[in-house]
Amino acid sequence: MESGNGTQLSEFLLLGFSEDPALQSLILGLFLSTYLVTVAGNLLIVLAILSDPHLHTPMYFFLSNLSLVDVCFTSTTIPKMLVNIQTQSQAISYAGCITQIYFFLLFVELDNFLLTMMAYDRFVAICHPLHYTVTMSPRLCVQLVLVSWVISVLHALLQSLMVLRLSFCANLEIPHFFCELNQVAQLACSDTFLNDMVMYITLILLAAGPLAGIFYSYSKIVSSIRAISSAQGKYRAFSTCASHLSVVSLFYCTGLGVYLSSAVTHDSRSTATASVMYTVVTPMLNPFIYSLRNTDVKRALKRLFAGKL
Repeated sequence: MESGNGTQLSEFLLLGFSEDPALQSLILGLFLSTYLVTVAGNLLIVLAILSDPHLHTPMYFFLSNLSLVDVCFTSTTIPKMLVNIQTQSQAISYAGCITQIYFFLLFVELDNFLLTMMAYDRFVAICHPLHYTVTMSPRLCVQLVLVSWVISVLHALLQSLMVLRLSFCANLEIPHFFCELNQVAQLACSDTFLNDMVMYITLILLAAGPLAGIFYSYSKIVSSIRAISSAQGKYRAFSTCASHLSVVSLFYCTGLGVYLSSAVTHDSRSTATASVMYTVVTPMLNPFIYSLRNTDVKRALKRLFAGKL
């Protein structure tokens, strides 16, 4: 890829959160500890599910996939930022930036699809409990995950190829801590109309579609719970989806909040800070939400630690 003046484009500069040297050590320590907690917490969830036969169900199959994807999601952006802070460099190669865009989009879409599958699982379990075993068969669960991978890979590839067609001028500074698709496209000195159209159309199809599916599932779940006569039965039914509902709210509210705020304020540094919520904080909190609010996972974790002692 060539820049606008005909020279070979070699790298971008990630400006991060602050250029104040006094804050670099604080940011490094904060994000390193957050990253380690995220990786450890999500891997513990995966190990707990694999080690406990009682958790070999569709819901926990999707949860284990979500935990693995969250580890990969944070590993796409945080390690590079930590290396740049440690080496006091802001550079990321052109190929590295495109690669980061690809994997970021891949894993954020997988998160999106997995949360939708988990909502569908809860819908079938609560609204059609007698058909749950037949409907949510292991074969269907694997097929759903495979289809989500195929769609996510193709979408990430499409967006990455669209960036490759752009030409860039002298300003190669990205006011973010990773190569975010929209921020990179804004640096282009060539026409980005086609890129913008593809970006917004796929956003509507791949984000609004699954979100609508989640809303539909929970509208039916709420109707079914309201039809239960006993308060204990209502509580038991709601408790089975409380953890998932918490994760969905956290993921979509923070993600939508970032993009809505960026459209209003146009402050790239503020957007970068806000994006920490869904790129870093949400994957870190997911294991805590599922372990603290879910007795099955807590029991599996206790057995896992007891076996290690």
